[in-house]
Amino acid sequence: MSRPDPGPPPGLYASLDSLLEARQHCQELPLFSRPMRNSRQSGRQYSRLRGRGVDFDQVRAYLPGDDIRNIDWRVTARTRKVHTKVFNEERERPIFIICEQSERLFFGSQERLKSVLAADVCALIAWTALSHNDRVGGMVFDARQCHEVRPRRSRQAVLELFRQLLSANHALGQHDQDSLNEQDGRNEPLNLALRHSREVIRPGSILYLLCDHAAIEQMNQALLVPLAAHNDLVLLPLVDPLDSQLPTHGPLAFSQAQQWLTLNTSDPATQAAYGAQFTAQQQAWQHLARRLHCSLLPMDTRLPAVEQLHNMLDPRPRRGRR
Repeated sequence: MSRPDPGPPPGLYASLDSLLEARQHCQELPLFSRPMRNSRQSGRQYSRLRGRGVDFDQVRAYLPGDDIRNIDWRVTARTRKVHTKVFNEERERPIFIICEQSERLFFGSQERLKSVLAADVCALIAWTALSHNDRVGGMVFDARQCHEVRPRRSRQAVLELFRQLLSANHALGQHDQDSLNEQDGRNEPLNLALRHSREVIRPGSILYLLCDHAAIEQMNQALLVPLAAHNDLVLLPLVDPLDSQLPTHGPLAFSQAQQWLTLNTSDPATQAAYGAQFTAQQQAWQHLARRLHCSLLPMDTRLPAVEQLHNMLDPRPRRGRR
């Protein structure tokens, strides 16, 4: 009598239960600052546009075409020049999450795989956005295709995003090794997603990008420039301790399809070159974030997603240890 298949080890793949349980943490995360008044028609984000709204922004010199009802008569009398009040315009800002689920994320040396960490972060952002009454959608991509969920203010949109996420996540490790060779410069999975994103993301959105830390090497950064120019962009590269330092276990053999590689991990030169490659990737991410004037929040497989997001995004000053 044959034994039943025990299935994959726990934690190897993301689960629907874990994605649904992330909802209980949505009130703990300061993902979106400056809370606004709630209504059925608008979320809790501020637009970059300025116009007549409910929140005062500044006083400036009157310009032809300005609404005379907004003239600040006190400043006008004091300066003897006409000044007008400017308000932040309250507009809906959709949340769009681009989440990688390619074969290179099917890896992890610590508490969780990169692919599972990406799914956890995606779920936390989605639930937090929905709890703030914002429209939420996203895109799940691998080396071959992208699956898009249009932003909507509904639980069904979040569940549809989870369905796409779980489908891609549970397909990891099932493809033949030849498919891994597709990830060259022209077929970098992230470039495929960014090209498609430019067609579907509405200007004025808040865009979260979850991808492998090594994607920076073959990323076409020109594809990110228009996205960052018309949206608020948050970069979330996924890292693992083995990305930065090899274990010292002597010669280790690696294989991919018909290719073999042996590394002597005890060799100081090999260790230095390996570490230098990771440092160069870190510097490239930092340079990209400065160039695009966006946030950079690396996510580590050693820590839970909710803990990392809370520590990185909490605006309150931290007390020093005594």
